[in-house]
Amino acid sequence: MSLQNLETELKIRGYTPATLRAYRMHNKHFMEFIKKEPEQVTEQDIKLYLAHLMADKNHKSASVNLILSALRFYYETMLKKKIFTDIKPPKIEKKLPTVLTKDEMKLMLNATKNHKQRLLIECLYASGMRVSECVKLKVNDLDFKEKMGRVIAGKGKKDRNIILSETLVTNLQKYLKEREDSSEFVFSGRTGHLSVRMAQRIVGATAKKAGINRRVFAHALRSSFATHLLEAGTDIRIIQTLLGHSSISTTERYTHVSTEQLKKVKSPLDAL
Repeated sequence: MSLQNLETELKIRGYTPATLRAYRMHNKHFMEFIKKEPEQVTEQDIKLYLAHLMADKNHKSASVNLILSALRFYYETMLKKKIFTDIKPPKIEKKLPTVLTKDEMKLMLNATKNHKQRLLIECLYASGMRVSECVKLKVNDLDFKEKMGRVIAGKGKKDRNIILSETLVTNLQKYLKEREDSSEFVFSGRTGHLSVRMAQRIVGATAKKAGINRRVFAHALRSSFATHLLEAGTDIRIIQTLLGHSSISTTERYTHVSTEQLKKVKSPLDAL
Protein backbone atom coordinates (compact mmCIF):
# COMPACT_ATOMS: atom_id res chain seq x y z
CA MET A 1 0.00 0.00 0.00
CA SER A 2 1.48 3.36 -1.02
CA LEU A 3 1.49 6.69 0.79
CA GLN A 4 -0.89 7.93 -1.90
CA ASN A 5 -3.50 5.61 -0.41
CA LEU A 6 -2.77 7.14 3.01
CA GLU A 7 -3.39 10.61 1.61
CA THR A 8 -6.63 9.50 0.00
CA GLU A 9 -7.91 7.92 3.22
CA LEU A 10 -7.10 11.03 5.24
CA LYS A 11 -8.98 13.21 2.76
CA ILE A 12 -12.01 10.92 2.88
CA ARG A 13 -12.06 11.14 6.69
CA GLY A 14 -11.93 14.94 6.57
CA TYR A 15 -8.50 15.48 8.10
CA THR A 16 -7.06 18.98 7.69
CA PRO A 17 -4.42 19.70 5.01
CA ALA A 18 -1.87 20.29 7.80
CA THR A 19 -2.54 16.85 9.34
CA LEU A 20 -2.44 15.27 5.90
CA ARG A 21 1.00 16.74 5.19
CA ALA A 22 2.31 15.79 8.63
CA TYR A 23 1.10 12.16 8.50
CA ARG A 24 2.52 11.68 5.03
CA MET A 25 5.86 13.22 5.97
CA HIS A 26 6.27 11.20 9.18
CA ASN A 27 5.46 7.93 7.45
CA LYS A 28 7.88 8.76 4.63
CA HIS A 29 10.69 9.48 7.10
CA PHE A 30 9.98 6.23 8.94
CA MET A 31 10.16 4.23 5.72
CA GLU A 32 13.47 5.88 4.83
CA PHE A 33 14.83 5.01 8.27
CA ILE A 34 13.63 1.41 8.52
CA LYS A 35 14.20 0.50 4.83
CA LYS A 36 11.44 -2.11 4.71
CA GLU A 37 8.22 -2.63 2.82
CA PRO A 38 5.20 -1.55 4.92
CA GLU A 39 3.91 -5.13 5.12
CA GLN A 40 7.21 -6.24 6.71
CA VAL A 41 7.28 -3.64 9.50
CA THR A 42 7.24 -5.06 13.04
CA GLU A 43 6.64 -3.76 16.54
CA GLN A 44 10.40 -3.71 17.12
CA ASP A 45 10.86 -1.46 14.08
CA ILE A 46 8.43 1.07 15.53
CA LYS A 47 10.17 1.00 18.92
CA LEU A 48 13.58 1.35 17.28
CA TYR A 49 12.43 4.44 15.39
CA LEU A 50 10.85 6.07 18.46
CA ALA A 51 14.04 5.46 20.44
CA HIS A 52 16.03 7.03 17.59
CA LEU A 53 13.80 10.12 17.61
CA MET A 54 14.10 10.64 21.37
CA ALA A 55 17.71 9.63 22.01
CA ASP A 56 19.44 10.66 18.77
CA LYS A 57 17.23 13.45 17.46
CA ASN A 58 16.21 14.85 20.87
CA HIS A 59 12.56 15.12 19.85
CA LYS A 60 10.18 16.24 22.57
CA SER A 61 7.48 13.89 23.85
CA ALA A 62 4.68 15.84 22.15
CA SER A 63 6.43 15.55 18.76
CA VAL A 64 7.05 11.82 19.21
CA ASN A 65 3.39 11.28 20.12
CA LEU A 66 2.32 13.04 16.92
CA ILE A 67 4.66 10.83 14.88
CA LEU A 68 3.36 7.76 16.70
CA SER A 69 -0.21 8.76 15.80
CA ALA A 70 0.79 9.08 12.14
CA LEU A 71 2.41 5.65 12.12
CA ARG A 72 -0.47 4.07 14.02
CA PHE A 73 -3.01 5.41 11.53
CA TYR A 74 -1.12 3.96 8.58
CA TYR A 75 -0.07 0.58 9.96
CA GLU A 76 -2.90 -0.20 12.36
CA THR A 77 -5.92 1.58 10.89
CA MET A 78 -5.12 1.06 7.21
CA LEU A 79 -2.88 -2.01 7.04
CA LYS A 80 -4.60 -3.72 10.01
CA LYS A 81 -1.26 -4.64 11.59
CA LYS A 82 -1.60 -5.27 15.34
CA ILE A 83 1.88 -4.05 16.26
CA PHE A 84 1.08 -1.18 18.62
CA THR A 85 -0.39 -3.11 21.56
CA ASP A 86 2.78 -2.95 23.66
CA ILE A 87 3.97 0.45 22.47
CA LYS A 88 3.35 3.09 25.12
CA PRO A 89 3.49 6.76 24.15
CA PRO A 90 6.08 8.85 26.03
CA LYS A 91 4.71 10.99 28.83
CA ILE A 92 4.14 14.58 27.80
CA GLU A 93 5.56 17.27 30.06
CA LYS A 94 2.75 19.05 31.85
CA LYS A 95 3.75 22.67 31.42
CA LEU A 96 1.57 25.47 32.71
CA PRO A 97 0.17 27.70 29.96
CA THR A 98 1.83 31.09 29.48
CA VAL A 99 -0.39 33.83 30.85
CA LEU A 100 0.23 37.56 30.59
CA THR A 101 -0.75 39.95 33.35
CA LYS A 102 -3.30 42.67 32.63
CA ASP A 103 -0.50 45.24 32.74
CA GLU A 104 1.44 43.24 30.15
CA MET A 105 -1.63 43.12 27.93
CA LYS A 106 -1.91 46.90 28.15
CA LEU A 107 1.76 47.23 27.22
CA MET A 108 1.24 45.01 24.18
CA LEU A 109 -1.81 46.93 23.00
CA ASN A 110 0.05 50.23 23.33
CA ALA A 111 3.22 48.93 21.68
CA THR A 112 1.96 49.02 18.09
CA LYS A 113 0.60 51.92 16.08
CA ASN A 114 -0.45 49.65 13.22
CA HIS A 115 -4.26 49.44 13.43
CA LYS A 116 -4.52 45.99 11.83
CA GLN A 117 -1.87 44.50 14.10
CA ARG A 118 -3.36 46.03 17.23
CA LEU A 119 -6.79 44.78 16.19
CA LEU A 120 -5.43 41.24 15.76
CA ILE A 121 -4.05 41.28 19.31
CA GLU A 122 -7.30 42.77 20.65
CA CYS A 123 -9.33 40.11 18.85
CA LEU A 124 -7.23 37.20 20.17
CA TYR A 125 -7.38 38.47 23.75
CA ALA A 126 -11.00 39.68 23.73
CA SER A 127 -12.48 36.48 22.29
CA GLY A 128 -10.10 33.68 23.33
CA MET A 129 -9.97 32.35 19.78
CA ARG A 130 -7.16 30.11 18.57
CA VAL A 131 -4.89 31.96 16.15
CA SER A 132 -5.96 29.62 13.32
CA GLU A 133 -9.60 30.55 14.01
CA CYS A 134 -8.90 34.28 14.29
CA VAL A 135 -7.15 34.62 10.93
CA LYS A 136 -10.04 32.79 9.22
CA LEU A 137 -12.70 34.94 10.87
CA LYS A 138 -15.09 36.38 8.29
CA VAL A 139 -16.94 39.70 8.47
CA ASN A 140 -20.25 37.85 8.09
CA ASP A 141 -19.43 35.77 11.19
CA LEU A 142 -19.73 38.90 13.35
CA ASP A 143 -22.88 40.27 14.97
CA PHE A 144 -21.93 43.74 16.17
CA LYS A 145 -25.38 44.46 17.59
CA GLU A 146 -25.29 41.42 19.88
CA LYS A 147 -21.51 41.76 20.46
CA MET A 148 -21.11 38.13 19.43
CA GLY A 149 -19.25 36.22 16.77
CA ARG A 150 -19.19 32.70 15.44
CA VAL A 151 -16.25 30.38 14.81
CA ILE A 152 -17.11 28.13 11.90
CA ALA A 153 -15.57 24.64 11.85
CA GLY A 154 -13.06 25.28 14.61
CA LYS A 155 -10.92 22.54 16.14
CA GLY A 156 -12.70 19.21 15.80
CA LYS A 157 -14.90 20.68 13.03
CA LYS A 158 -17.11 22.29 15.68
CA ASP A 159 -18.89 25.64 15.41
CA ARG A 160 -19.15 27.82 18.51
CA ASN A 161 -20.10 31.29 19.66
CA ILE A 162 -17.53 33.83 20.85
CA ILE A 163 -17.90 37.10 22.71
CA LEU A 164 -16.81 40.50 21.41
CA SER A 165 -16.00 43.32 23.81
CA GLU A 166 -17.52 46.76 23.35
CA THR A 167 -14.06 48.16 22.67
CA LEU A 168 -13.36 45.50 20.07
CA VAL A 169 -16.71 46.06 18.33
CA THR A 170 -16.02 49.82 18.05
CA ASN A 171 -12.51 49.25 16.73
CA LEU A 172 -13.59 46.52 14.31
CA GLN A 173 -16.35 48.66 12.80
CA LYS A 174 -13.96 51.59 12.35
CA TYR A 175 -11.27 49.36 10.81
CA LEU A 176 -13.65 47.62 8.39
CA LYS A 177 -15.11 50.94 7.29
CA GLU A 178 -11.71 52.50 6.59
CA ARG A 179 -9.74 49.61 5.11
CA GLU A 180 -9.00 49.65 1.39
CA ASP A 181 -9.88 46.06 0.45
CA SER A 182 -13.29 44.39 0.59
CA SER A 183 -12.13 40.92 1.62
CA GLU A 184 -14.61 38.54 3.21
CA PHE A 185 -12.01 37.96 5.93
CA VAL A 186 -11.54 40.39 8.80
CA PHE A 187 -7.77 39.95 8.59
CA SER A 188 -7.05 39.76 4.87
CA GLY A 189 -3.80 38.53 3.40
CA ARG A 190 -2.15 38.09 0.02
CA THR A 191 -3.95 34.84 -0.75
CA GLY A 192 -7.18 35.32 1.19
CA HIS A 193 -6.70 35.64 4.93
CA LEU A 194 -3.66 36.50 7.03
CA SER A 195 -1.47 33.43 7.58
CA VAL A 196 -1.04 31.83 11.00
CA ARG A 197 2.72 32.28 10.69
CA MET A 198 2.38 36.02 10.06
CA ALA A 199 -0.07 36.38 12.96
CA GLN A 200 2.42 34.63 15.26
CA ARG A 201 5.19 36.95 14.07
CA ILE A 202 3.03 39.99 14.80
CA VAL A 203 2.27 38.81 18.34
CA GLY A 204 5.88 37.91 19.09
CA ALA A 205 7.29 41.15 17.67
CA THR A 206 4.72 43.26 19.54
CA ALA A 207 5.49 41.54 22.87
CA LYS A 208 9.19 42.18 22.32
CA LYS A 209 8.50 45.82 21.47
CA ALA A 210 6.42 46.09 24.64
CA GLY A 211 9.44 45.03 26.69
CA ILE A 212 8.07 41.63 27.75
CA ASN A 213 11.19 39.57 28.38
CA ARG A 214 9.89 36.13 27.41
CA ARG A 215 8.72 34.54 24.21
CA VAL A 216 5.05 35.23 23.66
CA PHE A 217 3.01 33.20 21.19
CA ALA A 218 -0.55 33.89 20.10
CA HIS A 219 -1.81 31.08 22.35
CA ALA A 220 -0.69 33.12 25.38
CA LEU A 221 -3.45 35.63 24.57
CA ARG A 222 -6.02 32.81 24.59
CA SER A 223 -4.62 31.58 27.91
CA SER A 224 -4.74 35.12 29.31
CA PHE A 225 -8.37 35.49 28.18
CA ALA A 226 -9.34 32.33 30.08
CA THR A 227 -7.33 33.11 33.21
CA HIS A 228 -8.52 36.70 33.48
CA LEU A 229 -12.14 35.59 33.10
CA LEU A 230 -11.61 33.01 35.82
CA GLU A 231 -10.11 35.63 38.12
CA ALA A 232 -13.13 37.85 37.48
CA GLY A 233 -15.41 35.09 38.77
CA THR A 234 -16.71 33.69 35.47
CA ASP A 235 -18.00 30.12 35.79
CA ILE A 236 -15.44 27.68 34.46
CA ARG A 237 -18.04 25.86 32.34
CA ILE A 238 -18.86 29.10 30.54
CA ILE A 239 -15.14 29.55 29.86
CA GLN A 240 -15.04 25.96 28.59
CA THR A 241 -17.80 26.76 26.11
CA LEU A 242 -16.16 29.99 24.94
CA LEU A 243 -12.83 28.25 24.39
CA GLY A 244 -14.42 25.27 22.61
CA HIS A 245 -12.89 22.69 24.94
CA SER A 246 -14.46 19.23 24.74
CA SER A 247 -13.37 18.36 28.28
CA ILE A 248 -13.57 20.50 31.42
CA SER A 249 -10.19 19.09 32.48
CA THR A 250 -8.54 21.04 29.64
CA THR A 251 -10.07 24.28 30.91
CA GLU A 252 -9.09 23.47 34.49
CA ARG A 253 -5.43 24.00 33.61
CA TYR A 254 -6.10 27.70 34.02
CA THR A 255 -7.07 27.25 37.67
CA HIS A 256 -3.41 26.35 38.28
CA VAL A 257 -2.04 29.59 36.81
CA SER A 258 -4.42 32.12 38.29
CA THR A 259 -2.01 34.11 40.48
CA GLU A 260 -4.80 36.40 41.68
CA GLN A 261 -6.63 33.45 43.19
CA LEU A 262 -3.42 32.10 44.70
CA LYS A 263 -2.80 35.45 46.38
CA LYS A 264 -6.17 35.16 48.16
CA VAL A 265 -5.08 31.96 49.92
CA LYS A 266 -3.95 32.63 53.47
CA SER A 267 -0.82 30.80 54.51
CA PRO A 268 -1.26 28.57 57.58
CA LEU A 269 1.75 30.34 59.14
CA ASP A 270 -0.28 33.55 59.36
CA ALA A 271 -3.04 31.68 61.19
CA LEU A 272 -0.80 30.64 64.09
